[in-house]
Amino acid sequence: MIHASYRMPGLVVTDHVFTVPLDHADPGGRTIEVFAREVADPARSGEQLPWLLYLQGGPGGKSPRPLNASGGWLGQALRTHRVLLLDQRGTGRSTPLTAREAARFPGTEALAEYLGLLRADAIVADAELIRRRLGVESWETLGQSYGGFVTLSYLSTAPEGLRACYITGGLPGLTATADEVYAATYPRVRDKVAAYYARYPGDRAVLARIAEQLPVRLPDGDQLTVRRLRTLGLLLGMGEGAERLHWLLDEAPDGRLGATFLHQVQQLTGFTDNPLFAVLQETIYGQGAATRWAADRALADHPEYADPLQLTGEMVYPWMFEEISALRPFAAAADLLAARTDWPALYDPARLAANRVPVAAAVYHDDMYVDAGLSLRTARAVGGLRTWVTNEWEHDGVTASGGRVLARLMDLAAGRV
Repeated sequence: MIHASYRMPGLVVTDHVFTVPLDHADPGGRTIEVFAREVADPARSGEQLPWLLYLQGGPGGKSPRPLNASGGWLGQALRTHRVLLLDQRGTGRSTPLTAREAARFPGTEALAEYLGLLRADAIVADAELIRRRLGVESWETLGQSYGGFVTLSYLSTAPEGLRACYITGGLPGLTATADEVYAATYPRVRDKVAAYYARYPGDRAVLARIAEQLPVRLPDGDQLTVRRLRTLGLLLGMGEGAERLHWLLDEAPDGRLGATFLHQVQQLTGFTDNPLFAVLQETIYGQGAATRWAADRALADHPEYADPLQLTGEMVYPWMFEEISALRPFAAAADLLAARTDWPALYDPARLAANRVPVAAAVYHDDMYVDAGLSLRTARAVGGLRTWVTNEWEHDGVTASGGRVLARLMDLAAGRV
């Protein structure tokens, strides 16, 4: 275990590097490194504060890099807690699995096997190992989006390590298949796109003029196709997503495709920083059955998506692994993952029903990514879980609200409201 401490504006930071088994079922086998950043208020850094473990959304997302302690959920948390920002295995500084690293694997089967060891169950095992090495008796967790999925796995396998859990936009369907998830997701994306075009009616015409000129080359040599353009709909599930897309299209007035527009589209759709988001997207729903590219198959059930200007959301499609350079080294392994039938269970319904750890979850009524219906079904199945259903925030409410969402959940879990 390696430590390095330093100061930032309003923060005392300690970087930790832990050596953990790649496969926790084989503790004597191959190892990887997992990185976590400890953050504390300088005025309280010498105190024995409770710990809050932050579980990032994704899958495949590294933990946030703090700039200062002013505002946001982190500022709220640091009033009372010491925070640990975990780079989940394969991301950030935790033995990252990039396109370059994937291309170096000795074969497709080896890469697929490695990828299968990056799911929530392994992240929980890493967290428990880290908790014990830090000498923490138990800690609280904040799970954003996919971090909430990880939280439910944590409660299923190691609740003894948890004091309380806060979940924001991340209550998964405990038994929902990938097919059920996308059956619920496509109509919500359709509605978000309709609301976007209603807010910015001129943008549909701009997108149409852009689509007429495709395919064109992006700066990295990839082609921008109509179906890749459609994936910009991913933005629409966030609080300012419609505005971000609107101002992106402002860089292509009358459909003119300048360098700035193409560069920004490349960044938004290229998965350079987070290829595992695409590679692992459907595996997070895999429990004992193959996912078989569920989002791609579900398109046939939604004829409105035949419209080339009907944007898509966070769905991942096989063609992405052909057209996007950051994903190509994963293509064959992704096919193996989609065909895999022996995925272990991620949740223990009986143990969750008997749960005694206080859990508070924000369920965003209009969430484009995580279906509120499935979330509320899960909430009824987990003991000790209180929900706050709101349409005040979109999926990024924990960030967009400053510290208000986290403060509300802490009050809920503690019984103050």
